Amino acid sequence: MNDDVRRAWRVLVVPGGTEIGLEINRALRDCKEVDLYSAGQEVPSASEFRFRRHIPMPPISDQAGLAALNAIIERNDIDFVFPAHDDVVLALAENRAAIKAAVLGSEPRVCEITRFKSLTYKAVAGIVRTPQVYQPDDELSFPVFVKPDRGQGGQGARRIDDVQTLRIACEREPSLLVTEFLPGEEYTVDCFSSRAQGLIFCRGRERTRVRAGIAMQSHHVDDPLFVEIARNIETSLPMRGAWFFQVKRDRHGELTLLEVAPRIAGAMALSRVTGANFPLLTIYDAAGFDVSVEAFEASIELSRSLDNHYRVDFKYSAVYVDLDDTLIVNGHVNTRLVRFLYQCINEGRPVHLLTRHRHGLDETLRRHRLQMIFDTVRLVDDAVCKSEFIKEHDAIFIDDSFRERRLVARACGIKTFDSSAVECLIDERA
Repeated sequence: MNDDVRRAWRVLVVPGGTEIGLEINRALRDCKEVDLYSAGQEVPSASEFRFRRHIPMPPISDQAGLAALNAIIERNDIDFVFPAHDDVVLALAENRAAIKAAVLGSEPRVCEITRFKSLTYKAVAGIVRTPQVYQPDDELSFPVFVKPDRGQGGQGARRIDDVQTLRIACEREPSLLVTEFLPGEEYTVDCFSSRAQGLIFCRGRERTRVRAGIAMQSHHVDDPLFVEIARNIETSLPMRGAWFFQVKRDRHGELTLLEVAPRIAGAMALSRVTGANFPLLTIYDAAGFDVSVEAFEASIELSRSLDNHYRVDFKYSAVYVDLDDTLIVNGHVNTRLVRFLYQCINEGRPVHLLTRHRHGLDETLRRHRLQMIFDTVRLVDDAVCKSEFIKEHDAIFIDDSFRERRLVARACGIKTFDSSAVECLIDERA
């Protein structure tokens, strides 16, 4: 197919606001081949802040969910549906024949088995080391580890050190699996399997900081056993597209399987930045293209943390910005502010420079590569208020000086910002 005439694939992420959905967003938002959409329950979530086209719908498990999903697909001419939650992976796979777009991921049988840890352990028994699962009458060696058979993100998983605590936990959650405790290092191994070649990528990362089951800090770790385990898993569970498994070392140092998941992982970003864009590869593979991975070796560590995203209820038609200590701080360009200015340029909003710079303005702009950003540049005399140059009633003004901001706000009645407040104006939506 000719890339010059084919329109971008329309990809619907369901739901878009999970850590999985946000990684899909980051991986695909700048790809010319993809137009992103999101759908999910009508509850507060990150979807509305990260997807320009977010569509509320009932849960896919509801009777009305499948019909709503198909209506979204038809209305927006969606090509691919990307599941972004463990339950949604299974629900979409089970209803694949009834969904009016291609569902990305592995076959329904694989999705069902991997949704349950007990079924996963049975599927790979004898070919992959799995933790010992205790039965009610077994003699236990404490500590033990308990986790829901059908769970995700480490929810409900915990160490238990005595019989009484274990009894209470199992009474409250009868579906808990009770397994041996694995004290060693924990790894997630990112994999990709194509329709034509099977496993074509496998690389591990150590989970060095974990919060609520999510890897918040990790770095790559190479071990030949990761590939061996991946190939063994595939003999029983034929995977398609992006997937991962987690292993942990037992008290003897042996790698032991925790879970397998046929989906994107949030921290797959670590592989993405070295050349393995798993969401894009998954789409290419599903579209029938032959794919390969050319990832480079590098010592890169990933740290994840909470980030701020905003929704503002006002519009502005023009931006006026100061130079010294605002756009240039301590001799360096404020790249976060420049990002916002280019956002305005992309959206067709004029950007004006109002400065009291006294040291060769043209040379300063040239040296910092800023001369082409502005629609107008005005050198303001010390005796003149910058408000005199602001004509639009709905402009915004950015300046490090509290005095300048106060004078402009009072004279023009417009909103003013210092550099730290500009983050609320950044539009993160793809």
